[in-house]
Amino acid sequence: MTRRSKTLSQMAGSGDDGSTGLLGGGRLPKDDLRIETYGTVDEASSAIGLARALSADARVREILEELQRGFYRLGAELASAYEDRAKFSGLTDSDLTAVVDRMAELEAEVTMPAQFILPGQTAGSGAIDVARTVVRRAERRLVALERALDSPYPLARRYLNRVSLLLFVLGRYEETRSGIAPKAARDPV
Repeated sequence: MTRRSKTLSQMAGSGDDGSTGLLGGGRLPKDDLRIETYGTVDEASSAIGLARALSADARVREILEELQRGFYRLGAELASAYEDRAKFSGLTDSDLTAVVDRMAELEAEVTMPAQFILPGQTAGSGAIDVARTVVRRAERRLVALERALDSPYPLARRYLNRVSLLLFVLGRYEETRSGIAPKAARDPV
């Protein structure tokens, strides 16, 4: 006999008390910093998904999907108790290496602006920049979680930092591929 997962309708109401379940068991208040952290990772993945849907470039969509898969693994790690995190498929060094390699590939193809830019030259690049800011928030939440638990997530922290940089480069790549140059934030003098 196989164990069946509960359906959403069977779980309905289980969080009505203001708590939510962790992977592997246990419950925490919905405003717990761990829940806030992996919820922000989930939000970042959704923002990346929107950017993927708005991009007209197949390479950009492929990279964004890779990032979403990494965020899924990161979310699983963060959604478990710290001592149980190894039981769930978390990030690996190869995830971080892939992000760094992608960034180097794209930087070799696109000139990075020398000044701050106004996001949103295209729908795709604007959505990528929104995703970047959500990833930055996830990084800040993770740092706060590490401090609160006195438990480090060094790979996750480096991954989030590098992903936000990759998303910046990817936004400029998206604009370049669309034939539109980044616009400087400061008015030309």
